[in-house]
Amino acid sequence: MLDRLFQLKAHNTNVRTEILAGITTFLAMAYILFVNPSILGETGMDKGAVFVATCLAAAIGSTVMGLIANYPIALAPGMGLNAFFTYTVVLHMGYTWQTALGSVFISAVLFFLLSIFRIREWIVNSIPLPLRSAIAAGIGLFLALIALHNAGIVVGNEATLVGLGDLKKPAPILATLGFVLIVGLEALKVRGAVLIGILAVTIVSILIHASEFGGVVSMPPSLAPTFLQLDIKGALNVGLVSVIFAFLFVDLFDNSGTLIGVAKRAGLMGKDGHMPKMGRALIADSTAAMAGSLLGTSTTTSYIESAAGVSAGGRTGLTAIVVAVLFILALFFAPLAGSVPAFATAPALLFVAVLMMSGLAEINWDDITEAAPVVVTALAMPFTYSIANGIAFGFISWTLIKLLSGRTRDLNPALVILSILFVIKLGWFNA
Repeated sequence: MLDRLFQLKAHNTNVRTEILAGITTFLAMAYILFVNPSILGETGMDKGAVFVATCLAAAIGSTVMGLIANYPIALAPGMGLNAFFTYTVVLHMGYTWQTALGSVFISAVLFFLLSIFRIREWIVNSIPLPLRSAIAAGIGLFLALIALHNAGIVVGNEATLVGLGDLKKPAPILATLGFVLIVGLEALKVRGAVLIGILAVTIVSILIHASEFGGVVSMPPSLAPTFLQLDIKGALNVGLVSVIFAFLFVDLFDNSGTLIGVAKRAGLMGKDGHMPKMGRALIADSTAAMAGSLLGTSTTTSYIESAAGVSAGGRTGLTAIVVAVLFILALFFAPLAGSVPAFATAPALLFVAVLMMSGLAEINWDDITEAAPVVVTALAMPFTYSIANGIAFGFISWTLIKLLSGRTRDLNPALVILSILFVIKLGWFNA
């Protein structure tokens, strides 16, 4: 039955290999179980409910991907998008988390429509590759700043904006050691390196009484505090247009890059260089994002960590189904997730930031008309505490610099229109 459903023989794999691949992918991405409630909890959302929503959103997304697209790609609430949700939309812009969830839902619906009508290709192709790399790098810097703050390494300073924290405290010391442990284990190709790092820091912090131990296993917490609590009407506020666009935009490019990257590694790309069933994969992704917003979590997206399972032999949707089952089982470990302090998840955030910065290697630094907008995009995100602002500054600077330097061949109608809209949104016409 499994062979017929997932075409195992056709993909030169078997049930045992797919199960091992699923376990490998789960271990690589299970850190989100601890990081997501920690980040979204700062908005006032119930951490227990967010934990359950994270598990269910990951299980639903991975199941849909496995059954509809038959790809070994797992989904869960995305890193970067959860930080944007919390630190920019709620804490910086002042919107409620219910309104933020409404924005996630609307962006997911738009993503679904773009996938159905195949407009995605036009949008993706209209945005220059350097800007896409800059957006990923900017999110990485954004996560790095949050990680260093959560670890107590970087603190606020009225004179210099930021300053060095008290490095003698347990949090900075443990976070630093946790980061070194994660990087070392990853270099040694140890499965679940990020998860091991989080748990190691948590255990040590509990032993030295730097944090409290809440237990390991229990029945899942109630989902009621976040279930169907999204405010769609509030999200239709004009001021949230750029927020919805940022959720949509980042999810769109993050997904496209992840799907293509994992498909290449799995040998699933077509002879024409295109990814078969890309439309189905994107529909699965947007469906998962809609479900996640209804459950009570930020945007659910495809995980690049799926490549770990592919490296272990995963080739079909059965790998994703195994990941879904493991996320359901994880529901019973809510007390353990509640015992993880913010400085224990900080090393994971910083490690993800390192991975996201790799896109800068693809930039042609000898071309100043390309390098300048990339730097502006990447730096604007952490320094304005907003992914949306970074995207806006990146588009505007790219368009203006290319126009003034006579490089109009590097522009297209979509890019120009979006840049004008961003200028209007930033209020420069009213200045």
